[in-house]
Order: sequence, then structure tokens, then C-alpha cells
Amino acid sequence: MTTDQTYFPEFTQRLIDVGDGIQINTLVGGTGKEALLLLHGHPETHLMWRFLTPELVKHYTVVMTDLRGYGDSSKPEGLPDHSNYSKRAMADDQVEVMRQLGFEKFHIIGHDRGARVLHRMVLDHEDKITSCTLIDIVPTYDMYKETSEAFATKYWHWFFYIQGVGFPETCLLADPDRFINYNLNLKIGPAARANFPADVLAEYTRCFAQWGTVHGICEDYRASATIDMVLDEPDRARKMKTPILLLWGKNGVVGKLWDVPAKWAPFVETLEGYGVDECGHFVPEEQPQAVLNHLMPFLAKSAQ
Repeated sequence: MTTDQTYFPEFTQRLIDVGDGIQINTLVGGTGKEALLLLHGHPETHLMWRFLTPELVKHYTVVMTDLRGYGDSSKPEGLPDHSNYSKRAMADDQVEVMRQLGFEKFHIIGHDRGARVLHRMVLDHEDKITSCTLIDIVPTYDMYKETSEAFATKYWHWFFYIQGVGFPETCLLADPDRFINYNLNLKIGPAARANFPADVLAEYTRCFAQWGTVHGICEDYRASATIDMVLDEPDRARKMKTPILLLWGKNGVVGKLWDVPAKWAPFVETLEGYGVDECGHFVPEEQPQAVLNHLMPFLAKSAQ
């Protein structure tokens, strides 16, 4: 039995062609009139939403995907300027997925890298977004510009992945299982290690143990440090009108190093945010009930 059959028995899976030879691995479940798009973070896949979907499908049509370069989605070779892994390109993938599924407007929920894609999606496609939930991030632009010793030590991969093409990929493929376990254990909060069973870690490792995946991940980060910074800078002068919910782990790096609502306040008109107790970086997997406690009322009041 696959992990999808184990954790998402009510979902159907398909590969959706979004153009330029890119196929996005997509799972759809629920029958609600309103749709939710869930985007995962690094180094994971749509599997990270396994604790939230049983409740969400009772009220919404839930769409989960693997980002370009991750999971079982296409993993194109990065262009010299990394533009095919820009958050704009990755957001456009997801908007096209939702269009083909028949949703012209929808809620979006993202963790980590997925949340960074959603930030760009709100900026580029605000008319399509009913609400946006960003989990455990502050703007990429700020995180790079405000790099400190503490940040660089904990988020060392932000600087390793952006090195020359081929070098970090080769290193990461030397022992994928060890990397997955090291990376997650470094950032999981103290109360949630049992929420990452062996089959889940094995599935994350299966995807990570491919050249295409580690290359796609490195290109995602290379884009963030280059073309995404260029694309984001002009938009720092505008405020997003989409209602935004911020959630972060109080024991995580982001929550410890930044005042999360204060970092977003200059760029958002309607904002609410909550730090989650006894929680590190992987908030939806570590404290899913706390996420639902904040998410469900926010979605209800942001309804179309």
C-alpha cells in the first residue's frame, strides 16, 4: 500500500499538464463548494498535510500538489538564470492546476517553500485568491537581507543549495536517508517526533533520492537568492489586499529570530497571526489541531 492510499484514501490522484512539458502531481478530495490549495515545504511533499485533510475535506474541496521539482511532479533542468524555478513560475503552475480543476477563485495554504510560492501567487494573481495562510515564514527578501550568524547556522541549507550547479546535488545524493532524518530532526519541536513515523520518512527519502529532486530543490533556492529577489523588490512598495493568516512555531527558527506579524504588517492590509506552542518548523505535522483551531475560523470568515 502506498502512503497516499494509507493517508489519503478519499483522494484521487492525477498528473496535470500545466505547459512547457511540466506535469504537476495533484490529489483532489472532498466535495465542498469552496476549494483549498495546499502547498508543501522542503524537503517534503503533499504528504505533510496528512493530519489536516480528514477535517478539511468535510467542508471544502481540497487540492494538494507537489511543487515543480519536488515529489512526483516534473523536475526540469534549471535555466541559467533559474527563472523556471522562480516563485512566479511555480505559482503559475498552481494557478493552472486550479483552472483545469474548474476553480477560478480559491483559498491557499502553504508551509515553508510552498508559502513562498503563495506569497508570489497573491502578488501576481490576487483576483483569484479568497484567503492566504502562510506557515512559518517571513518574506524571503528580508531573510536574506537580514542574515545573522544564528540564521545562517540553523538555515545553513539556504546558502549551501545556492552553490554552483552539481556540487550540492552530488553531496545531497551521497546519503539521502541521513539527510532527511538530520534535516527534520534539526527543526522538529520537542513534542512531535512521534508524528514522523518510518513510512513517512521513507516516502520523503524516496523522492529526495533522485537527481531531479535535489536539482529542483537547489534550483528553487538558487532562484530565491537571485531572480526572486529582483521580482520581489518592486512589490515591497504595495500592500496585499487578500486576507492573510500567519502561523509559526514558537520553538522554531523563524519564531525565535523574527517578530513574524511585524515583518508582514507593512505588506498586508488584513492580517492575523498566531505563534504555536511546543512547536518547531513543521507546524502542520507537529501541532495539527492547533493549526485547525486557527485555520477553520479564518477560512469561514474569509469565505466567498
